[in-house]
Amino acid sequence: MEENKIVKKVQRKSNKMNQNFLDKLFKNITLFFAIIVVILMVWMIVALIIQSKLSIEKFGLSFITSIEWDPVQDEFGALPFIYGTIVSSIIAVLIATPISIGIGLFLTEISSKWMRIVIAFMVQILASIPSILYGLWGLFIFVPFIRDYFQKPVSNILGWFPLFSGAPIGLGMLSAGIILAIMIIPIISALVVDIIETVPSDLKAGSLALGSTKWEMIWNVVLPYAKQGIIGAVIMGLGRALGETMAVTMVIGNRAEIMASLFAPGHSMAAVIANEFNEATGAIHYSSLIEIGLLLFLVTFTLNAIARFFIRKLSKVY
Repeated sequence: MEENKIVKKVQRKSNKMNQNFLDKLFKNITLFFAIIVVILMVWMIVALIIQSKLSIEKFGLSFITSIEWDPVQDEFGALPFIYGTIVSSIIAVLIATPISIGIGLFLTEISSKWMRIVIAFMVQILASIPSILYGLWGLFIFVPFIRDYFQKPVSNILGWFPLFSGAPIGLGMLSAGIILAIMIIPIISALVVDIIETVPSDLKAGSLALGSTKWEMIWNVVLPYAKQGIIGAVIMGLGRALGETMAVTMVIGNRAEIMASLFAPGHSMAAVIANEFNEATGAIHYSSLIEIGLLLFLVTFTLNAIARFFIRKLSKVY
């Protein structure tokens, strides 16, 4: 009997040691995977800084403020591309935000179950379409449509105003912004749906019980509760718009100028890298393109960090 007790005790101790070993092994493996992400991020930033060293040393801060982009004279300034990226992305966010919030509210608060399944499926399809297809559709279908049925009538009436001046050629900031808006609507609306679903049903039921209409309940309960998360979703959509390449390249016009008109062609940071990287022969030209990539990376990283902050703040508060 005593021997059996000793054997069982030894077996329990052995099993416990094995469990502790497996727990530590699992923890270390998952920690290793997590560290890989950090290493890749740091590695990417360091590589971009090293590769753009020539441009940083030659131009300094003037690289951000200069409008000159002349590969022949080795004079490079990123301001036209920064301007085009920011303007097209802001247009996209201004268009996509109300539509995405409307989709999110409809799917969570208004639609029937079968309609929600259909619309949610279509939104997911939009999110899965490759950007090159958006670009092709925009170039051959959307650009002629907006040129003939929007830009020409508006130019005839408001062509004297700088925002709508210039020849209505279809390609330009407005077309790029609208294409980007279509591309980021699925992203923002999916996040908005998830955020609105976190609103406690007791709050909504209490508001309705006090005599509020459906609209009053949404305006006074749902939107204030989900405000921080919706802001985070919009910022994440903005980060997606800032980094888009192929679709913007095909419809923005690819002209390195700063124009006040929404109808004028422009350029973006991602588009100039895609267009000129393979043709960059000089070391300064190559380094300048890498520095634009570094700036784009830092802007996108910062915006995503801000978005995460807002979403995390919402989860803490509520």
